[in-house]
Amino acid sequence: MRFVVGLLLVLFLALQYQLWVSEDGLGELRRLSRSIQQQRQENAALVERNQVLDAEVRDLKSGLDALEERARSELGMVKQGETFFQIIEEP
Repeated sequence: MRFVVGLLLVLFLALQYQLWVSEDGLGELRRLSRSIQQQRQENAALVERNQVLDAEVRDLKSGLDALEERARSELGMVKQGETFFQIIEEP
């Protein structure tokens, strides 16, 4: 009987070691949980960015207002008959 109890105790301690100390134990579980949470946050940010880009693409395809605004701000274009004024501030 003592032998069986001793064997069970050794087995129990071996399992506890695997649970708490080994590479596949609770430490790894915590690390993976943090990694999953970080990846979910990154995915949410990317989904939001994709939605903004998709809306911008749809806007550029459907209307001329967005296209005109982009030409004015990024390319410095003006409409015919408009006068462009550039104000240069002294340092």
